[in-house]
Amino acid sequence: SLQIAVIGAGIIGVTTAYELAADGHEVTVFERLQAVASAASFANAGVVAAGYVSPWAAPWMPLKVAAGLFSRHPAVHLGAGTLAQPRWLSSYLLACRKGPHLANRRRMQGLALYSRERLDSLTRSLDLDYEQRSGYLVLLRGDVEAQRARKGLPLLDELGVSHQWLEGDAVHRHEPALSRQTKLSAGLWLPNERVGNCRQFAHALKGKAQELGVNFRFGTEVLRLSESHPGGLYWRPADHPKQAITPQGFDAVVLCTGQLPQSLAGRWAKRIRIQPVFGYSMTATIRHQETMPDPGPRSGVMDERFKVSITRLGQRVRVAGMAEMGTQADFLREAPLNTLYKVLDDWFPGSVEVSKAQHWKGARPMTADGPPLVGPAGPPKVWLNLGHGSSGWALSCGSARVIADKIGGRIPALDIEGLGIERLL
Repeated sequence: SLQIAVIGAGIIGVTTAYELAADGHEVTVFERLQAVASAASFANAGVVAAGYVSPWAAPWMPLKVAAGLFSRHPAVHLGAGTLAQPRWLSSYLLACRKGPHLANRRRMQGLALYSRERLDSLTRSLDLDYEQRSGYLVLLRGDVEAQRARKGLPLLDELGVSHQWLEGDAVHRHEPALSRQTKLSAGLWLPNERVGNCRQFAHALKGKAQELGVNFRFGTEVLRLSESHPGGLYWRPADHPKQAITPQGFDAVVLCTGQLPQSLAGRWAKRIRIQPVFGYSMTATIRHQETMPDPGPRSGVMDERFKVSITRLGQRVRVAGMAEMGTQADFLREAPLNTLYKVLDDWFPGSVEVSKAQHWKGARPMTADGPPLVGPAGPPKVWLNLGHGSSGWALSCGSARVIADKIGGRIPALDIEGLGIERLL
């Protein structure tokens, strides 16, 4: 077995640590915060929809962003700091072309389908409970959204994604509480997709990883990787900057940090461009009424126009979405939150206790073209598993299994062409 360091304990880091430990390796996880899933994985949408995973870089997105500049409820907000990433933006625009978009979508959905199979296997074999529910309904408000969704159906057929096109009352049979007052052109039903509590899943899997011997070092900051000793790193307690730095050597280091911190990146990383695209969520308890005992969704729905999901988590509802670039991580703007409330009120009016709602904003570190970076970094013994964007949970289990297979010298069960750093060279 190998001694392996995993840096980062979000959903990607936890799944990676578990898969490596399940292969018999000695794993140490370094996490700057005090618990798993405390940053980007804390209150995300909770959606595992392999058939819906797609690159943000799409032919229609530049026009959608431009139109949003004049909209009261834009799906994308560009802050003042957006232009500070000109190389990311130029790479993104190149990836919006039809050919690259289709290739990257095929790669991401292939990884997502493989990941869903692994998630299902772990859920069954480890008896995990994370408020999961099956079924995902994409709501298409107008003809533009419906036409675009229809064009994507052949790819779903090609990949074997189960789906059903719905119109009229057929939509409401899947979500009886869905309001009939909001205009709806059609719906796309994905029966094998699911929603759940990502943070709860991460904590449950962390416990299973610890049973396999994984050592979690919380409150620990990895300062840099060793250039002279491959597999070496330097760490110290995150809250004690004056404490002595500890060197430690490993047979392999896996970066699961979402973004790629400058302190951990050498000259080999100069072409890696990952941009934090912030998302918002609102979580609130369902309001039960005599006239409608359960006014919330049965599982999960996605409003395609506003790119906002509404998911059922036990007796709570989480509304999540938006894409915000060039802003500060700790500043919650009112406009995105207002859009979340609008979409919830459009489809499930009066369904939650608004006065007790919890708001959250988190980064979704995203590559310019869409697919994550999964594979060797370049320097000996350093591996990448980062840049999963808004599909982190949907891609996590598959990405982790790929990394474990590669480190173990095995050929992954998935064709990983286009997922590695070589596509950027």
